[in-house]
Amino acid sequence: MTSISKFMTDDHRRCDDVFATAESEVDQGNWEVAAKVTNEFLDAMEAHFRMEEEVLFPALENKTGMTMGPTQVMRQEHDQMRELFNQMRYALDAQETDDFLGISETLLITMQQHNMKEEGIVYPMSDEQLSEESLDVMEQMKSVA
Repeated sequence: MTSISKFMTDDHRRCDDVFATAESEVDQGNWEVAAKVTNEFLDAMEAHFRMEEEVLFPALENKTGMTMGPTQVMRQEHDQMRELFNQMRYALDAQETDDFLGISETLLITMQQHNMKEEGIVYPMSDEQLSEESLDVMEQMKSVA
């Protein structure tokens, strides 16, 4: 049986792979492909955030009673990343290679730190606290992605 940790960590890796391709396409000046892949990445990230914000975090908060803990921090970091997404879109539309790559570097560091917290704290806590309903939670997450 797949754990919530594995399910969500695999999704992190999928998003990371698309992100790396987007960066590469921008770096090579392939703007048409870069736009397609960047939009694929942004859609994947929003789907990932929805799985967490609409399903996983509320389930964890309901189970633990903690609403001011790690899930609140994760939501704040999602909002920070969304601002970087908007900046990336602007740089992409303007075909500004240096701006895009600078923003993507900031985003990469932010995502790495964020993912470490989720994979080290939030997901293991979810596996432990939501063990009985983990299959249902994962199905719900798939339905909002």
